[in-house]
Amino acid sequence: MIPLLAIAGPTAAGKTDLAIETALRLNGEIISADSMQLYRYLDIGTAKPTRKERDKVPHHLVDLVDPGEDYNVTRYQQDASEAIREVAGRGKLPLLVGGTGLYLNAVVYDYQFSPMEGVPEVRARLAEEAKEEGAATLYRRLAELDPESAARIHSRDLRRTIRALEVFYLTGKPIHSQVRDTKIRKTAYSSRLIGINRPREELYRRIEERVDRMMDAGLLAEIEGLLSRGYSPDLKPFQGLGYRHMLLYLKGEATLAEAVELLKRDTRRYAKRQLTWFKKNEGIVWLTLENDTYEEMSRAVKNICQISAGEFSPGLE
Repeated sequence: MIPLLAIAGPTAAGKTDLAIETALRLNGEIISADSMQLYRYLDIGTAKPTRKERDKVPHHLVDLVDPGEDYNVTRYQQDASEAIREVAGRGKLPLLVGGTGLYLNAVVYDYQFSPMEGVPEVRARLAEEAKEEGAATLYRRLAELDPESAARIHSRDLRRTIRALEVFYLTGKPIHSQVRDTKIRKTAYSSRLIGINRPREELYRRIEERVDRMMDAGLLAEIEGLLSRGYSPDLKPFQGLGYRHMLLYLKGEATLAEAVELLKRDTRRYAKRQLTWFKKNEGIVWLTLENDTYEEMSRAVKNICQISAGEFSPGLE
């Protein structure tokens, strides 16, 4: 079986730094499990690893597709599997790193997704209803029919709302039930899952500091540049954290200060949802970081190596 080390956790917990140090120690390469970092040109708002960080350790599935390209979890599963085989084939340890729980689980547990592609006519009818009655009406309907899926979808994410309603109308089942019922194939990996977390107050502080750094680095200018290149604000990537918030400002629906505060609030909420998702996975071994010192980082890396030693001892230095 192919050895695979997965490092998961909420946004701003420190996964990137820890993964890089671990990859250097275990002779590994990083495969991103982040649904936003795979888009080209979306750098600041996705907290994409820098060129310097990518020079230290090779990263895969970053800058993979254009913002206007359709991409989903089934396609990610295929791309990640190919990257894992490629990395392992060169004698390196694949490290699957990120905070998108569905993407990570789809690879680790080799989900087999429903082949249903949907019916364009149903999708078109729902899109027309959204134009006539408003996106909020469709979201409220989803909340009544499938409250669990609605809780996982942002109220402004019309594309996912329509998709969830489409699946419910066609199958009579919530879209999330398809995911729960997919762990039916025997995985090809010998996996170790590590979860990274921090005390809540510290995590929230790190989130707010990250948002401030993003703004200072030019998040607003990044989005204006994408729009000037002809990318529609209705594209899927623009529904992500940071991007939809800056669009509120650009559309005149919020002041810049209000947009930034909303971004901080929604990022905190997103981190909480990530933790809820990952805590359901009983196979994750959790490590809690409480400061940013080099000593603690080294200790965490050492702990990961010890946890992984039974599976990955050939890669240890």
